[in-house]
Amino acid sequence: MDITTIVPIRAFQDNYIWCLRRGSTAVVVDPGDAAPVLEYLSQESLRLAAILTTHHHADHVGGNTELLSKYNVPVFGPAREKIPGITRALREGESIEVPGVGLQFQVLDVPGHTAGHIAYYGEGVLFCGDTLFSCGCGRLFEGTAAQMHASLAKFAALPASTLVYCAHEYTLSNLRFARAADPGNAAIEEREASAKAALAAGNPSIPSTIRSELAANPFLRSGNPAVVESATQHEGRALQGSLDVFAALRKWKDSF
Repeated sequence: MDITTIVPIRAFQDNYIWCLRRGSTAVVVDPGDAAPVLEYLSQESLRLAAILTTHHHADHVGGNTELLSKYNVPVFGPAREKIPGITRALREGESIEVPGVGLQFQVLDVPGHTAGHIAYYGEGVLFCGDTLFSCGCGRLFEGTAAQMHASLAKFAALPASTLVYCAHEYTLSNLRFARAADPGNAAIEEREASAKAALAAGNPSIPSTIRSELAANPFLRSGNPAVVESATQHEGRALQGSLDVFAALRKWKDSF
């Protein structure tokens, strides 16, 4: 294998640990649990070369310590969060060359879900952790609506063909909310059909693309008239601009 491929390693109930493979080398993104990673590496006769992390939540970093007990590898992660085993603290604007797999990524600061959340973008792919989901976005555990709105705007500005590798299988539940927030949007029905077909075949519904998210994700469509109207009706007051609409959508989704 002389090219890098990206495969999912399933963890917990709905997590994906993304594995970047090239030849006999592997890099994992957000290994919340070491066990499935070690099992996969053993089955595929792969050697771990690095760990990439997006934020500090346990379901994304919980496997770091055990993996590091077996592999002496660099750990990349956000400078503003405490990451187990971190050796390279990253901030907005930095670039990294990922050991062993021949890929280069730019680092994006994308606070909102957590205060120091980062994402990795390059080579036509985006590893966005829990900031952007397929047809949704992360809860605001530590950041503000304004921060998340700005973070999602960074993603929206990426090339439309960018493949979006988020960390959870939330597509169908997110689409139920998207239908309420953006009624009549045909892109939502199309996305649901493709997601159901993928899941029925035993495959993830992701990666998505930025193009698909711009078409069907209400959190990237807070300026769309239909979304504005739905959010206004649900909130019961006039909403002032796309940030106000976004904040109303996030609040609505929290209790949906």
